[in-house]
Amino acid sequence: MVSLEKIAHLAEECRFDSLGPMMGQTIEVDSEKLAALGAGTRHDVCASTYSPRSPAMPGICHAFSHDGRCVSLFKTLYTNSCTHQCSYCTNAVGCTHRKRTFSYTPEELARITLALYRSNYIEGLFLSSGSGGDEDRIMECIVETAWLLRKNYCFQGYIHLKVLPGSSQSRIEEAVELADRVSINLEAASTSRMGEICPTKDYESDILQRQRYIRDLITETKLPAGQTTQLVVGAAGESDLEIFRRVLYEYKEIGVRRAYYSAFSPQRGTPFEAKSPQPLWREHRLYQMDWLYRIYHFHPDEIRCAFDEDGFLPDADPKMAVAMQTLVLPVDPNSASYSELLRVPGIGPASARRIMGIRQRRRITKREDLARLGVRVRRASPFLKINGWINSTLEMWSA
Repeated sequence: MVSLEKIAHLAEECRFDSLGPMMGQTIEVDSEKLAALGAGTRHDVCASTYSPRSPAMPGICHAFSHDGRCVSLFKTLYTNSCTHQCSYCTNAVGCTHRKRTFSYTPEELARITLALYRSNYIEGLFLSSGSGGDEDRIMECIVETAWLLRKNYCFQGYIHLKVLPGSSQSRIEEAVELADRVSINLEAASTSRMGEICPTKDYESDILQRQRYIRDLITETKLPAGQTTQLVVGAAGESDLEIFRRVLYEYKEIGVRRAYYSAFSPQRGTPFEAKSPQPLWREHRLYQMDWLYRIYHFHPDEIRCAFDEDGFLPDADPKMAVAMQTLVLPVDPNSASYSELLRVPGIGPASARRIMGIRQRRRITKREDLARLGVRVRRASPFLKINGWINSTLEMWSA
């Protein structure tokens, strides 16, 4: 974690290689503003939370890519001023514990970002914001920040821009042209659930319609990392099955690249302060459910086997629950298809591909062969038939 003092120092001194003061101006940076606007993004997720993560601190965050690579981002709000009434958010207008409001200027934020980038502290910018008094005006400033970085300062780093609910189509188009990734947070799983957590946002018009704008723009404009979204888990009492159904719509109809999940945590001074926090394992199980659909390509009907009668995922691996209800016979790794191998707990895409490759040269005759290919044998054994033999302890499968 880079200290706020160092961020401020880099921005104030502006000592980037041979680059002098930008536009002849020296911009003073308030460390309290850096802290407030950096901390304001703590609920905006830029990596699946089952990845290791640093303590919630303002400044530089560490995201983890799907291949395990650590990516450092300057993660900040443009402003923490907001007129929306989100009942879980400390930046919302109804928060009684609301602190001072701050805002950058586009030039100031571009300068800080470039300083950190040139000093090899970050690889990109993750820029979110409160709505201010006019979300389209704030969106204009967000876009201007990205424009300054890309056009004036030839910034080659990664840029993720959050689209504000209700932003105009023209601002969204500008954001898509400048960013590597854009996103707008769903927050809730349905119109009715949105009404419970934020009465000032129109779910259909402010959020879903904006997602459709982005989807349609992506067909014409290159957006390398696509569109993503995020849901707050448990703030409105929704079930995991409600979330799953909404995510299916997002993947099929909106074409989002990723959905992220953030377990509700009550914040001091908000209307939801007295609500119970959601366990982090619930967030983790939703990511596993998402993985089964997005990466393993399980059919939605298969995944529904993992939900209980009330529509919730238990604190157990959903893939194991699906296997126990859908695998009729043990799977032979010497003859099973790639899709059949993926349905065995303990076998992932990489190990399934290795199995497919090695069996072209020789048969798999023992569990040790699978272990060497990366299979988690203890989990997989009850569902496998190896060299004609079936594991003798299948009580957990048939129960």
